[in-house]
Amino acid sequence: MGQEIPKLDIKKLLKSVVAYKASDLHLVANSEPQIRIDGRLVALNLPKLDGDLIMEMGYTLLAEKQKKDFEEKDELDFAIMIPNIGRFRCNYYKTMGDMACAFRIIPIEVPSLDDLNAKQMFKELVKREKGLILVTGPTGSGKSTTLAAMLNEINLTEKKHIITIEDPVEFVHKNNKSLFSQRNIGTDTSSFSTALKYSLRQDPDVILIGEMRDKETIGAALTAAETGHLVFGTLHTNSSPQTINRIIDVFSGDEQPQIRAQLSTSLVAVISQALLPRIGGGRVAAQEVMVTNPAVANLIREDKIHQLYSQMQLNQQETNMTTQTQELAELLRKQVITKENAIAYSNRPEELIKVISSM
Repeated sequence: MGQEIPKLDIKKLLKSVVAYKASDLHLVANSEPQIRIDGRLVALNLPKLDGDLIMEMGYTLLAEKQKKDFEEKDELDFAIMIPNIGRFRCNYYKTMGDMACAFRIIPIEVPSLDDLNAKQMFKELVKREKGLILVTGPTGSGKSTTLAAMLNEINLTEKKHIITIEDPVEFVHKNNKSLFSQRNIGTDTSSFSTALKYSLRQDPDVILIGEMRDKETIGAALTAAETGHLVFGTLHTNSSPQTINRIIDVFSGDEQPQIRAQLSTSLVAVISQALLPRIGGGRVAAQEVMVTNPAVANLIREDKIHQLYSQMQLNQQETNMTTQTQELAELLRKQVITKENAIAYSNRPEELIKVISSM
């Protein structure tokens, strides 16, 4: 892939991300710059980089405090708006002693649920007054985009105070009907758990937690959801049962019954998603949805997580639940994705293969 760049310049490289409709840019020593298009890495036809050049380019985007932070910790997360180019989430890190950079483009316009062709039930979920809604999936599966669209729906329809706690803030929301307080870890607050603790004194209606990483954050999120707040969070899990297990396993054995009880009453829904290459270009989300009803709540409380998947398959017209296998099969029927990609991205490939063979 060719790209005429007379001199390697970070802003021109980021411009190429926009030009090629890519999602990411990677700068790693001993490799030419690479961009990710529809989930696949593509090398730009440019000279290989060395660590000094990456540092020289990368530092042009940093304030002095950020340079100092990176030199102390060898890691740096931040977001930046570059005029006439776009907004990017950035991560600087070290590899084999050299600096490396990963940039993810963030749309400036916050998408609506309709833009994402999201299920109608998502609009119902965000009307809840309290509870915990989790959007899960691997890195790069579109969790932030789905959450931004859900918050946007609240912003368009309700007068709420929405606090987001992120590392870094990705989508920047404009106040419409709702009022946003968006907080960056590192510059606006020291940690997720600290921000969450103090957020309850900031009169929020809705709280978004960018990542539920540890026991303190998860515990505070459950408490907030129980005490009259609608809480959104993310985890790097691939399915609803795995998500429930991950949350419970963060706590010690004697704490787990209490956490199961809290989850059974406060969990509203788990949306687990994967982004698959779309036939003809672009990507499409396959979303598994588990909604907490009395049967699901009872299974969580009684520590029968292994039975959740079967429960998700029952009375789906009434419950609005769907499994990933069903989602993938439907995308295949509509000829949106290939059979190979459906199987490659599936959490239950054997089950999916059986469904495909009967189609």
